[in-house]
Amino acid sequence: MLATLYVVRMLGLFMVLPLIAIYSADLAGATPFLLGLAVGAYGLTQASLQIPMGWLSDRIDRRLVIVLGLSMLTIGSVVAAMSSSIWGVILGRFLQGAGAIASATMALVADYTREEQRAKASAIIGGSIAIAFGIALVLGPVLASFGGLQMVFAATAGLALMGVVVVLFLPKPQRFDREKRPDGAGFQGSRLSQVLSIPSLNLMYLSIFFLHLTLMAVFVVVPTSLETEAGIALEQHAWVYLGALVLSVPGIYWLVQGRRYMDRPIANLMQCLGVLLLGVLLLSAGDLWPTLVGLCLFFTGFTALEAMLPSLTSIYAPASARGTAMGVFASSQFIGVFIGGLMGGALLETVGAVGVWAGMAALTVVWAVILRLSRLASPAAIAA
Repeated sequence: MLATLYVVRMLGLFMVLPLIAIYSADLAGATPFLLGLAVGAYGLTQASLQIPMGWLSDRIDRRLVIVLGLSMLTIGSVVAAMSSSIWGVILGRFLQGAGAIASATMALVADYTREEQRAKASAIIGGSIAIAFGIALVLGPVLASFGGLQMVFAATAGLALMGVVVVLFLPKPQRFDREKRPDGAGFQGSRLSQVLSIPSLNLMYLSIFFLHLTLMAVFVVVPTSLETEAGIALEQHAWVYLGALVLSVPGIYWLVQGRRYMDRPIANLMQCLGVLLLGVLLLSAGDLWPTLVGLCLFFTGFTALEAMLPSLTSIYAPASARGTAMGVFASSQFIGVFIGGLMGGALLETVGAVGVWAGMAALTVVWAVILRLSRLASPAAIAA
């Protein structure tokens, strides 16, 4: 049920990725920079609210926090659907981001599972996010063909309401007992300092930041690149994304099979980064076949990392501060979303698409160097 909740929430956020750069270009006041802001706007409010919402979920019923977040996602989607200017869409995206439930949901996963099964449960959630990403890239263009960007935002509002229904059927976790938790009415600064002092967790925060920064910046360029450089008509984009995602499945399976990353996390994360980097380089070529192969490789690396990183974070996080740790993780993710949208739009406006590709390739190399120089504890040993 929590995986379903993640899917319906992330569908709404991911569906606009292949669409905003094209469909919002005709809105009043649209510029390349503002299009980038519209892509990443929800990341700012997500980043700002994940830690407070994670902390709040450590103090009250996490299900109430999730319902509140889904309500904000609904309101933001309605505002964006009713807007005729780029500024209205940006406002709607900011409001969508106020539905910051990732930290509370991941903490709820931990509440529902035994210690020895927690990594598996987190991997399932991570996999559901990856599945939502794939479905969204196909479903978004299909919905837009019937009613443009407004139809996609309306569908997002409907999905958020479906998420509320899912939450209503979630049972109360056995572990979720106020009397068993540390007492205190105020913000627990010690918890935050604790989860910020663990090197393995800091590496996870940095990795999810880089991953979503790259995703947002790339998707400021990809839809237009498919249409103008690869010569693929807009109505065919859904099939392109579907084909690339299907072809990426064997690579994703190979990268995450048997949870090998639990024993050799650095080696497996480096493999994913190599695939991601190769995808970015091929996407920059501009021709049809390099673009298609690059898209497939990019999806392979991104989806594998999207499944691995939450699982690893849940293992490295102390049980007493897991909600706070997942809040920092989610905040890092959405800071990446916001900065990625801004950076992609700024690079596109100043130096063109080539600047976006070069910037993301350089960022991936820096990320790989940081990983290579890091000493990451074995999550398998920690789980045991």
